[in-house]
Amino acid sequence: MSAGLAEAPAAAGRVALGLTVNGRPVRVEAEPRSHLGDVLREDLTLTGTHLGCEHGVCGACTVLIDGEPARACLTFAGACAGAEVTTIEGLDDDPVAAELRAAFNREHALQCGYCTPGMLVSARDLVLRLPEADAQRIRVGLSGNLCRCTGYAGIVRAVASVIADRRARGIGPSGPAPRPLGPVGARAGEGLAAAPRPPATAAAAAPGAAPTLAGTFRPAHRFTQTIDLAHPPEAVFALLGDIAAVAACLPGAVLTGRPAPDAVEGGLQVRIGPIAATFRGRALIERDVAARTGRVRGAGSDAGGRSATEGEIRYRVEPGAEPGTARVALEVGYSLTGPLAQFGRPGLVRDLAGRIAAAFARNLDAQLSGAAPPAPAALNPVRLLLGLIRARLAAWLARA
Repeated sequence: MSAGLAEAPAAAGRVALGLTVNGRPVRVEAEPRSHLGDVLREDLTLTGTHLGCEHGVCGACTVLIDGEPARACLTFAGACAGAEVTTIEGLDDDPVAAELRAAFNREHALQCGYCTPGMLVSARDLVLRLPEADAQRIRVGLSGNLCRCTGYAGIVRAVASVIADRRARGIGPSGPAPRPLGPVGARAGEGLAAAPRPPATAAAAAPGAAPTLAGTFRPAHRFTQTIDLAHPPEAVFALLGDIAAVAACLPGAVLTGRPAPDAVEGGLQVRIGPIAATFRGRALIERDVAARTGRVRGAGSDAGGRSATEGEIRYRVEPGAEPGTARVALEVGYSLTGPLAQFGRPGLVRDLAGRIAAAFARNLDAQLSGAAPPAPAALNPVRLLLGLIRARLAAWLARA
């Protein structure tokens, strides 16, 4: 692109976007709703990035954004200002990609080839990250990349052979460079140059370290939720101040230390299909007794999966519709980064939160009614997904 074009203002309805693509600084104009896959293919003619389902499921559009595998079809181009984007074309001279291409040919790991660019990008991440050639971990790592031809056996053999060969040559795994919390590619850069990374703290540099709770938190996603309980508001608010009791009622929650009135250390265990995560971290707690409001702000990370999250829950306990009842109004904000961010769509998160809130309400009701304390609640993915399916069918039938 010419210097004159780079300086020209964006056309009406479009935004000027500065990126570094395959090591080359570029500026393009795109509509705010354009996703990165279309910008790469149509504006930059990098057609090695394939678009398949365009729902973030098949993985054919996987590219590297700031060194992290990401779905180009789910990523708004406007969120990538200043980011470093690497497509399959940018890996022509990459030594790991070269070894993988040879292994894919040797192990017959491709047929039609449509999934292969995204598969290679994800496989390269595994080669750099996994300590050894574990077939099960390779399959889990590639579970977000679908292939309709090969049956995956050759792909797994190819990735395993490259990992084993590199480890035998004394080339060990390398962890990801620390980067700001937020969706992959969400760096606050402007112009053509990539945004500078903030100084790495000791906590951020450690693998799996949780984000800090300093500074202002601006969540990437927000939603609201209400819980109705047949108990007086003052009793409900008092129970919400008992951190151990609340953790016992919350599916998947565990405490790892003795809670203090204003802070707690613990975690949240989640497993859905092949995707598993145990987020461990710390939360700060604020309560206003007079207003019956509270705020919980926490941050945690999954050391095994390289995903991290930060969020806050603001709650307000109000009188319910009937005398002697209470309504808990929740405002939830969160940001998610790492591999799980590619699957954590806001709609799915809201649906799952609704199921978790319903289980939480049942356990709170049992506590307030004087029943035996609930057993440590586990997050049952089968029950949650079946509930999601029933809800979606009911909504579809209602529209029919």
